[in-house]
Amino acid sequence: MKNATDITESFGTLYHPKSALVFYETKGADADVYVEHFDMDNNGNPINAHPLTEREAKVLARALVTEKDKEKAFLKSNGILPTNILHINHNTDKGSVLWYTKAQRRQMYFVEGLEIPNGMAYAPPMIWYASKNSLTVFALGSDRRPTEKTPLYCAPFFNIYEDGKVCMGSVNINIKNSASVEEFTNGWEDYFFNSYFSHLLGRNSPINGNCVNLWKDLINSNKSFPKEVLKKNNKTLKNLLR
Repeated sequence: MKNATDITESFGTLYHPKSALVFYETKGADADVYVEHFDMDNNGNPINAHPLTEREAKVLARALVTEKDKEKAFLKSNGILPTNILHINHNTDKGSVLWYTKAQRRQMYFVEGLEIPNGMAYAPPMIWYASKNSLTVFALGSDRRPTEKTPLYCAPFFNIYEDGKVCMGSVNINIKNSASVEEFTNGWEDYFFNSYFSHLLGRNSPINGNCVNLWKDLINSNKSFPKEVLKKNNKTLKNLLR
């Protein structure tokens, strides 16, 4: 038989037992409850049994309140709500955010097969609509704050379906239940631009022209995104809120 190997270092974060509570209850209609607190020794065995003190009870209460507050914090702002936020659904399970970004210069990555170098380039103004697990993006015709009647354009990128949904491939999406709206939107923008653009989805080009040649021309230049190549998709912002 081979010697046992300690693999605990590969488990990630390890949590060690610190203390334990045992609840005792009397029988009968008017049951009385007594709580006993145990410390734990280095081997995880309970020692030093004593009644739960007021200080220990307060520490426990703070821990429970903190976890509850984390759940309530989902998609709440860290301060004043950012002006680019258009709509928020705070539901922890089905929460979503609709926001827009002005034209911005971002680092972009492309697979070798496209023969487009990685580098910085200007992206057009964009609409972003995301839940914890999915992302939909469109382009806008200007930097102005959009309204319900603002027409949407196909996002001029790779890895995007014709309905605007983004194929994130093998990207590990990790949006926490405690994420503020700023963490949520910044996180999704980073997931999008830090993943590798690899291929077009759908039968048609998302722009008026050749998408590969467009990004070859824009990458590592100071050229603004040419809005004349954007292709309308017959949707408005109102369609996303239905």
